[in-house]
Amino acid sequence: MYIKSPSRLHLALIDMNGSYGRLDGGIGLTIQDPNFILYGENAEKGITVEFGDEFQFDDVIKEEYEKKVKSAADKIINHFDVDEGFYFRVDKGYLTHSGLGSGTQIALSTAKIITESIGQDYTGHALGKIVGRGGTSGIGVFAFDYGGFIVDGGHSLKEKSSFLPSSASKASPPQLFARYDFPEEWNVLIVILKSENSVNGQKEVNIFQEYCPIPRHDAELSSHLIFMNLIPFLLEKDLPCFGNIINKIQTLGFKNIEVSLQSDNIKNLMKKLREVGAYGVGMSSFGPTVYSIFDKTNKHIVNEIKEYVGDDGIVFTTKAQNHGHELLK
Repeated sequence: MYIKSPSRLHLALIDMNGSYGRLDGGIGLTIQDPNFILYGENAEKGITVEFGDEFQFDDVIKEEYEKKVKSAADKIINHFDVDEGFYFRVDKGYLTHSGLGSGTQIALSTAKIITESIGQDYTGHALGKIVGRGGTSGIGVFAFDYGGFIVDGGHSLKEKSSFLPSSASKASPPQLFARYDFPEEWNVLIVILKSENSVNGQKEVNIFQEYCPIPRHDAELSSHLIFMNLIPFLLEKDLPCFGNIINKIQTLGFKNIEVSLQSDNIKNLMKKLREVGAYGVGMSSFGPTVYSIFDKTNKHIVNEIKEYVGDDGIVFTTKAQNHGHELLK
């Protein structure tokens, strides 16, 4: 059995203040490339993880993938009391801790293969509760299930009372608030610079605890910009105005903190993109992935940024993916 799941851009957390009784909430976009392809089959016992020839990453990343597959598999096997083992082969993957959401897709894909093999049909949202994904943002969970442009409703303070990243939160995945198809004629530029400023683990927990709650005004303004500007401009297919709101979001709330903690080369890249004519420039999660949405009117930004980046990172274009994972039995 094969499963192919997408990556995602996490555009922003909406309310990291919480004074109105809810916190978190997020907006994100599912993208076609890069993606994660996992093969799995029943085995007599134990969990075995191997890698296909197309998986061209070093041993450090392989070890991380193996650890995440085994962790998710163990949780699902224990939850459903499965009395057999599984063999997995990772045929395709992408950089971890890059802002593209690899951890959620690895965990949910592993869980989905096991549950399908035992005759259980579970959504990514339901599996997320079991494998411990989506405790802050539901963007990765809903990218797995539905794809498209996603808005999640965050958590009630009754469910989650403290500011923590998904990796450290025991909260269930949030509810889906809204999901929209992303315009087919819009393209996505992805730039991943070489960076030593990875944010994960305890470092990420410390940032949440140090900087939250953010000012209430920032949460209010972010909400207004998202619901009264960004989403309507998306539905109207007004790319310059949509991009302008993406730019504004980078300067507010928790997204402003994420950007401010990045290295100068990331900040300079974002500035350069705007200078060469990008309508909107954002950073996904804690980076280092930087993105911009473009169409035929400003496609020149692609070559200009490739020349600017040179050998200091990777630059590629992709499209939004308006559907979730694909399962091939």
